Amino acid sequence: MAISASIQALIAGEQVASSRLSDKLLNELLAEGLLSVVTHGSRKSYRARDVEALKRFLMDKDESYRILEVNISDSRASMAVETGNSKLLKVRSCTGFPVNTYEPITCLLNDEEIVVNPPAGSFMFITDWQVFSIPEDVIVVGVENMENFRMIRHQRALFESEIGKHHFLFVSRYPQSTDLCSWLQTIPNSYVHYGDFDLAGIHIFLTEFHQKIDHRSSFLIPADIEKRLQKGSQERYNNQITRYGHLKCDDDRIQGLINLINKYRRCYDQEGYIIE
Repeated sequence: MAISASIQALIAGEQVASSRLSDKLLNELLAEGLLSVVTHGSRKSYRARDVEALKRFLMDKDESYRILEVNISDSRASMAVETGNSKLLKVRSCTGFPVNTYEPITCLLNDEEIVVNPPAGSFMFITDWQVFSIPEDVIVVGVENMENFRMIRHQRALFESEIGKHHFLFVSRYPQSTDLCSWLQTIPNSYVHYGDFDLAGIHIFLTEFHQKIDHRSSFLIPADIEKRLQKGSQERYNNQITRYGHLKCDDDRIQGLINLINKYRRCYDQEGYIIE
């Protein structure tokens, strides 16, 4: 597969005019929160928010995009020894997902105890997720946006007021892969999804998590979300309504959020809950 010039430009960190991207792909990337909008008067262009996340999304979407992968661990090292070119082998190297917490949690990795307690300004990355387990009383909170994930200490009041005073393990699905959801399916813990308050964010939760872990999953909806939606982004709502305008959910709480989003025709970014 030949990678289009527009995708190559995004991967290179460049701005790409909307006219250079297909409507279908553009809507998907916007819905996933992978692009930031750059306005030039009445014209728009887009830039990748996180190049690695964009690459991972494309590779998970279509095997043909695997050509984008240039990293590999042990196998890549052996290829370098044999050929002098480690980039000949195009496979995933960064399996797993990052974890964070604001208080120590003793977990098991390869049957050995480890304490997850990253200092402020850092987080841990679990590579061997298949052999990673946590205490059953820990609530797993999936944080969509990396800024919120990095700054969880600044949102502690939100988690404790909306979920309660529990032990929380915060996880992120970046780099884009199915590893996080696969791990969630192997553990009994409750999962709370904390993402943007928009139709695309709800769609991600319903299709990627709720369908697979069902009754153990819920969506974090702050008590003041209606007030915040009134001041949210109308532009992003308009970008999403064509694709997600018929989104519905049999969960009354989530359907209530969908109704509010459609009522005010606005979306609200979860970064707004970070208290500096």
